[in-house]
Amino acid sequence: MHVCEVALISGGNLALTGRGAGVCCVIMMTQSRRDFLKVAIGAALTTPLFAATKGDRWKFAICNETFKDWPHEKAFAFAAECGYTGLELAPFTFANNVRDINKIQRAEIRQLAKSKRLEIIGLHWLLAKTEGFYLTSPERDVRRKTADYFGDLARFCADLGGKLMVLGSPQQRNLLPGVTHAEAMKFAADTLRMAMPALEKAKVTMALEPLAPGGTTFMTTAAQGVELAGLVDSPYCKLHLDCRAMSSEPTPIPDLLRKHRTLLHHFHANDANSQGPGFGKTDFVPIFTALRDINYRGWVSVEIFDYSPTPERLARESIAYMKKCVAQLPK
Repeated sequence: MHVCEVALISGGNLALTGRGAGVCCVIMMTQSRRDFLKVAIGAALTTPLFAATKGDRWKFAICNETFKDWPHEKAFAFAAECGYTGLELAPFTFANNVRDINKIQRAEIRQLAKSKRLEIIGLHWLLAKTEGFYLTSPERDVRRKTADYFGDLARFCADLGGKLMVLGSPQQRNLLPGVTHAEAMKFAADTLRMAMPALEKAKVTMALEPLAPGGTTFMTTAAQGVELAGLVDSPYCKLHLDCRAMSSEPTPIPDLLRKHRTLLHHFHANDANSQGPGFGKTDFVPIFTALRDINYRGWVSVEIFDYSPTPERLARESIAYMKKCVAQLPK
């Protein structure tokens, strides 16, 4: 359990104290209230993911589109049967636009997950199958509409009990004709900054997902994800790392995880061949070793891009392989 307290100390300064697994930290603040709150919120969001605790605990989730056109009841039940305790949802599996999912339907989705002892951890494929939204558009009106929709997604996510949104959506972020990557960075940052108040209110974190160059022309490296997060400059805008995407970089995956440990908020497990962990040549023992070394306490979520094996095989064998890797970690 982690405790975060804000206290007023001598001289009228603010102090943030945190305790977790025997760790105590105090941050003295003489800066503005806004700067202090940024640090305080950032610490509160990050600590549960990275705080050291006795032993290793792994939380495995799976993305629900893995099950393709299965009824949600069947998909949720099978995920739980395989041993997953979390679900990461693609909104388009419920409606092309989340504004069309009413409060009753949202409650039903949340209750279904609860009945299977599953936690809905958040959303991904945020803009897939939508119309009129674009992260890197040079048109301010489009960016404003996209930011507003991110707010709707955050409220949908919170209604389901989720706390994160993975921003991939390659087709809604590719460089448009005449737009340079530097310009697209500024446009994307503007879109996200406009969305941050809604995410902060919903207490949902946006996790920026770099993707391999073959899938998009914008934000194709972990470093570019870090750059964009820096431009947004919000404790509710963090980094997401995906094994398939990281495999396209010259730096080994474990090294990328260690390098970006302070900003890492969420993690996707998949093979470089686009299938599940254990279905190709990607060795997950060094990857899980790195995650353990940086005291990662977030979800390990399986995301599939190549569905040629059956959903049953992908779901069942992916988690079996990951548990086998965890058992092999050096002491």
